[in-house]
Amino acid sequence: MGNVESDRFLRWWPRVRIAVVAAIMTLASGGRAAGQEPPEPVQAIPSLDLDRYAGVWHEVARLPNGFQRRCVGDVTASYELRDGGITVVNTCRAADGSTIRAEGRARLADHDGPASRLKVRFAPGFLSFLPMVWGDYWVLDLTADYTAALVGTPDRRYLWVLSRSPELDAATYDRLVATAARQGFDVARLVRSSQP
Repeated sequence: MGNVESDRFLRWWPRVRIAVVAAIMTLASGGRAAGQEPPEPVQAIPSLDLDRYAGVWHEVARLPNGFQRRCVGDVTASYELRDGGITVVNTCRAADGSTIRAEGRARLADHDGPASRLKVRFAPGFLSFLPMVWGDYWVLDLTADYTAALVGTPDRRYLWVLSRSPELDAATYDRLVATAARQGFDVARLVRSSQP
């Protein structure tokens, strides 16, 4: 019986080794298939008028994320230029009907860079000197009239479709999602938001 088992082991072991090596190579290549080029870096729009961008935005869709897991609907983000920076207030409705509110601050990602590349923090102000409390917030697409926007992060983990009103017409939504797809985001995972 021992010889039969060792013979089986010797027959399937080379196949297991090949599978393990292939898996390691795939992970080392960032999950790309052989010969597939890495995606181009995510690009923010070249310029943004922060005065026009300020105000209330409604979330139309988002990639699932941990910090919004309790939000079931009525998701909004409000931006106000104040004290040399931007005050950010995010709200949403929880399953029990209560309102969840988070207040933070935003600033330019690079002092001399475009306003479309921001850093946002929701941690207390006394921690603002720590780089890890600041998250990327890049405006990737924006309608000319500032009524709809696509916001994401350069690592493609986070993505939001935003609108000035709770509803967004299909053509504009499709345009923003197409921009996200071209930039390498997994748009198949987008979740539409529930608005009143």
